[in-house]
Amino acid sequence: MIYRLLALNIDGTLLQTNGRITKSTKEAIEYVQQKGIYVTLVTSRSFPSAKKVAKALKVGSHIVTHQGALIANDIEKPIYVNRIAEELTYDIVRFLEGFICQVRLVHEKFSLANKSKLNHNMLAKTVLSSGDPVFYSHQFVDVLSEVLLEEPVSPPKMEVYFEEKRDLLDAKEVLEKMFDSINIVQINEFRLEILPTGVSKLHGLLYLAEKLGIKQKEMVVIGNAMDDLEIIEAAGLGVAMGNAPNDLKIAADWVTRSNNQDGVAYMVKEHFRKQQPIEFLRKMNIIK
Repeated sequence: MIYRLLALNIDGTLLQTNGRITKSTKEAIEYVQQKGIYVTLVTSRSFPSAKKVAKALKVGSHIVTHQGALIANDIEKPIYVNRIAEELTYDIVRFLEGFICQVRLVHEKFSLANKSKLNHNMLAKTVLSSGDPVFYSHQFVDVLSEVLLEEPVSPPKMEVYFEEKRDLLDAKEVLEKMFDSINIVQINEFRLEILPTGVSKLHGLLYLAEKLGIKQKEMVVIGNAMDDLEIIEAAGLGVAMGNAPNDLKIAADWVTRSNNQDGVAYMVKEHFRKQQPIEFLRKMNIIK
């Protein structure tokens, strides 16, 4: 099979647990791009944060961000964007203010969150260490709903960090019953992501592939988290990282090494070294 697109998650896939990208990973991405493979990132991160990683990898293509709600190369010229309506955003925030949680509205140019204190150490670290560039504004307010009354926001994504596991489950159940125009993704026991209906990593990746004229069977996807499940199952070659959950490994076509063992670089060298450059394949009339 000839593959024409490589899609990569960021956290836990490209990045090691220390937040860094290894030299061998950078070299692998450069190698596969030289073969004419379209490389993109598919992530729940905001566009500015994902773009920073793309620049480090010298990836200049469109990237799928905000869990699929925003696809762009240039922040001012997105090829796809879907938002949660202002009134709906306000209603969701008002409901969530009944729980001990932090609600973060993740816009492509800023984030806006309440100052709710989180006692769970790992959770607090996740909220405060977003990895976003310093020019990406993080605003924290006392009562988020009051701010939204004065300055409505229509974000591509909302992130909700809970103090208690039970609260997350209760809130998720009620939100799914109350609103049929949102898609709720549970990231872990303490975190939910709320998206416009129809938005997902899979929808975003398929949208980009269609724009490029690339078929599903021509895509390789590498991921490590359960929100990568759909895109790994849909791809021509779905690859799970060695640090991925067992359910993701079972669903994948192939399992590579972990993110701390250069899993991306290992996979690329194993699978793409045998494939001729795309331009050569076109010249030989093997592909159009």
